[in-house]
Amino acid sequence: MTVRVIAITKSDVPRVAEFLGAHMGGGGSAREWADAIDVPWKVDAPNHGFMLVADNAVVGVYLAFYSEREIDGRVERFCNLGSWCVLPDFRRHSLRLLRALLSQPGYHFTDLSPSQQVGSLNARLGFKAVDTSGALVPAMPGPLWPRRVKVSSSPGVIEDTLAGHDLAIYQDHVGAAAALHFVLHTRGDSCYVILRKERIRRLPVASVLYVGNPALFGKAAGTLARHVLVHYHLLALFVESRLGGRRPRISVPVRLNSNRKMFKSSSLSSDQIDYLYSELTGVDW
Repeated sequence: MTVRVIAITKSDVPRVAEFLGAHMGGGGSAREWADAIDVPWKVDAPNHGFMLVADNAVVGVYLAFYSEREIDGRVERFCNLGSWCVLPDFRRHSLRLLRALLSQPGYHFTDLSPSQQVGSLNARLGFKAVDTSGALVPAMPGPLWPRRVKVSSSPGVIEDTLAGHDLAIYQDHVGAAAALHFVLHTRGDSCYVILRKERIRRLPVASVLYVGNPALFGKAAGTLARHVLVHYHLLALFVESRLGGRRPRISVPVRLNSNRKMFKSSSLSSDQIDYLYSELTGVDW
């Protein structure tokens, strides 16, 4: 049987989504996979990843999410490696999908949710680990009187508050299924935050993907933690030190698996890698 590696085009998305809905563990219907593959931000993507095809049937998929970002005044192209699923009888062909992705020139590659086995493979291929050390901010009971920090997830309030770079990020991600958007308000200042639901050490938490104003976030993290407890039943915030700045006063230091998030680049450092425009914002399961 001939097994081919083929780039996933727009016309292939329905059958790729059907495959993932049927075979990818962790949930997600075919309709939800199709929506996740069709990213809400504008990008001239060469494909949606690659698939293994045998006798015209999809037997393996490695998704990719592309973006173009401005870093230090230059436009940089990113390829975020997404979900990787291959049927057992075709596992010997799995690496062909990874090679097809990594052979694309001109991209920085990120893998933001690798399994332990995939993380070890990535390391052998030149991927580096991102420092994911940070802190859990528990949702503590708060006072009944009005607080100095207000939290809003209203689209109207967010759009009226944000400007420039933060507004562009919000508009690009407002349709991303896993991204939860908030603005923190205090007297004369505000902070835009993107969260996603996650489990860390078996606890349901809100993991921080983006912080627009780290100085304010450090003061307001406790209020946001209470908000996500009440509205999303999440017990804490997890914020990486490199995203949130100074550790919030009431928090518990946490160091996660060193290969939890990884990147491969010939010119960028880990400080220039973030979690936007990726599977973490677009896949909600």
